Amino acid sequence: EICILTNCSVRYAIASMRSNLPSIAPQLLRSRLTKVCVAIIGTTPAEMIEKATSVVKETPFLEFRLDYLEKPLLALPKFKQFFHANTAATAIATCRRAAGGGKFAGSVAAEVEILTQAAEAGFHIADLELESAEAMKKADLQKFRETGVALIISHHDFNATKDLDGIYARIAKFAPDFVKIVPTAKALVDNVTLIRFLERMNDHTNIIGICMGDAGVISRVLGVRAGSAFTFAAATVGEETGPGQIAARTLLETYRIDHVDAATKVYGVAGNPIRSSLSPIMMNTAFRRETVNAVYLALQTAKLSDLLKLVHEIPIQGLSITMPLKEDIMSHLERTDPLSAKIGACNTVLRVPSGENAGKLFGFNTDVAGIVGPLEKRMSLRGAKVLVLGAGGAARAAVFGLRDKGAEVFILNRTPETAHKLARQSGSKTIKKDAVSKTTFDVILNATPVGMAGNKAAPLLEAKDLNTKLVFDLVYNPLETPLLHLARQMSIPIITGVEMFVQQGARQFEIFTGKPAPEEEMFRVVLHALRQQAEAAAVEAAEAPAAKTAKTSAAKAPAAKPAAAKSAAAKPAAKPVAAKKAKAPVRKRK
Repeated sequence: EICILTNCSVRYAIASMRSNLPSIAPQLLRSRLTKVCVAIIGTTPAEMIEKATSVVKETPFLEFRLDYLEKPLLALPKFKQFFHANTAATAIATCRRAAGGGKFAGSVAAEVEILTQAAEAGFHIADLELESAEAMKKADLQKFRETGVALIISHHDFNATKDLDGIYARIAKFAPDFVKIVPTAKALVDNVTLIRFLERMNDHTNIIGICMGDAGVISRVLGVRAGSAFTFAAATVGEETGPGQIAARTLLETYRIDHVDAATKVYGVAGNPIRSSLSPIMMNTAFRRETVNAVYLALQTAKLSDLLKLVHEIPIQGLSITMPLKEDIMSHLERTDPLSAKIGACNTVLRVPSGENAGKLFGFNTDVAGIVGPLEKRMSLRGAKVLVLGAGGAARAAVFGLRDKGAEVFILNRTPETAHKLARQSGSKTIKKDAVSKTTFDVILNATPVGMAGNKAAPLLEAKDLNTKLVFDLVYNPLETPLLHLARQMSIPIITGVEMFVQQGARQFEIFTGKPAPEEEMFRVVLHALRQQAEAAAVEAAEAPAAKTAKTSAAKAPAAKPAAAKSAAAKPAAKPVAAKKAKAPVRKRK
């Protein structure tokens, strides 16, 4: 008691008290647990400790994935030193077996031995898979509990979200200190299933619930609000220990998970793909700047029915709609602004909060303002000849917006029928690819996803086709698309997609909140993120040849083995020694 009150490490106090009072450990730990536990991975103890040292001051709640190490037992003394030097750290030891989605190839007994010795080394909590617990003898599990370490029993389903109550019942039989249930979200509504489960179990403060997968981001941000004891995060981007895991800095700074509470309004960007979207960082930055209690999430889905269920269940207060949903959502809106009705596409949805229309969805289109605004800063659009590439939702906004300003619009699309339909509806013209190089334009505007990060489609235009005074690409990620790069090489002025992206986002923010948007801050944060991505890509590209060379060298290395074998064969007396040495590491229970 005195040790704890004088702010000494509670690690040893917990261990000594656990044997007599099993319920005290979670109570002591509760005051040390933060909302985010950062997963630490590495191939060596030194690498893991270096990473832990870099994050422990900001996020002292850590999970060490011992299953990533070749010899976990030999690493434990180093972790013990780390705990002595960082008494504020609270640590989970996890040595997940391959059968449970981890990297440890040993037996259940070997896993438990590692976790037992991890407790001796100073870990506060051990994570044991349900399947391992069920395979253990009752006496062995009791012996493990007597180490004093708090116990998480976890279950991971990499295929679906189902029978959460049944899984809980299986885990509860072991009376662990924490119950961890991690299904996979195959659809957005799977998050609702998990959140409702957490809410039903609200009396149990020891449940950890997360959905894996790209569609599971909702549970990672909102799960703690629903009742999850905490959530897990990667130390950095690229070090995820589960599908869909979010980096700690993103959870804390972009999603502001520490400030998400019952009054926090939820917004999001919906479509497919969403992974590269910078809408969350832009909108959450704007919310923070204007002190709006709201969070904006990435909602990965191509199914409108899935999205609409989520909107009403969470509920979602407002949406940014992107491909491929901009046109399909129109029939599900109670009301739209005249512009959206005219275009036949909507990129902004507001859920009416109160009144006779409470819960109904109203649609708006802010793409037009995002497209026309940057162009009008540079030229008069009346009578301007504009080539629009594409005929989807963004292209429709561009075409109708430009026609409304008096521009002469030509449409080029891979599917001619779609281009003809849009031309008829808007009073525009279509143009064939071979006619583009023979025509002069004031603006060439790309409204297709060609050039977007991850999009491998071939460019629609070549250098000979760029007979124009200005090139405007609505794709904002990467900062310089292949089309813009080509235009720069030809000394043609350009407009990046960032301008359009920020302007349409600023209008959405105003629709969502009724406040003026902090456009400069939104522009700054998007530009910074894109530059960081470009720098990271450049470093990766520079390192690729070296990695390839190393791989080639490693592939050639086994060629030396026959010589070694020949040498061994020439000395038969050495054989028994070699055999003995090979047998010694049978402690491979690590």
